[in-house]
Amino acid sequence: MYHIRKAQLKDAEAIAHIHVESWKSTYKDLIDKQDIDGISVENRIALWETVLKKAVNGQVVLVATDESGKIIGFISGGKERTKEYGYDAEIYAIYLLDEYHRKGVGTGLLTHFVQHIRQSGYGSLLVWVLTQNVNKKFYERYGASPIQAEETTIGKGTYKEIAYGWPDIDALSSLLEDKKQSSM
Repeated sequence: MYHIRKAQLKDAEAIAHIHVESWKSTYKDLIDKQDIDGISVENRIALWETVLKKAVNGQVVLVATDESGKIIGFISGGKERTKEYGYDAEIYAIYLLDEYHRKGVGTGLLTHFVQHIRQSGYGSLLVWVLTQNVNKKFYERYGASPIQAEETTIGKGTYKEIAYGWPDIDALSSLLEDKKQSSM
């Protein structure tokens, strides 16, 4: 069982560890080793402390915790950053510890995040995913459609990524609620 709550400043270090550990695990076969090795817990702690002290663009960070209160995953997002695609909200990051994949935690994080952004007045949502990342099926399962593909630079490498979008946040919310009801 897991619980989802809004992140607090004291969570920055745990979020950073999950960010780095999950990032390295997820991208080990997709990104050059030198680019993977370029991400550090220390840099991510500084990033998450900054985000949690003063959110920009209406950014929200939610964490999933296990029964003991240990943080096992997080989702972060807010206002869509490019303003180029006609979507108003964006998932900036969603990561889980490997042992919590396919246990409903990601869906729980997405569900709570969608509830939050709906209450904040957002009507649509997008997320960027590396094209080769098999986890993009998670978004497809919940009705996200490809919007745009482009290249991104990570470290010294250039990689292809794709934006997936939900033009109607209410439809996504209904789908998530239906999935939740059918799994009970």
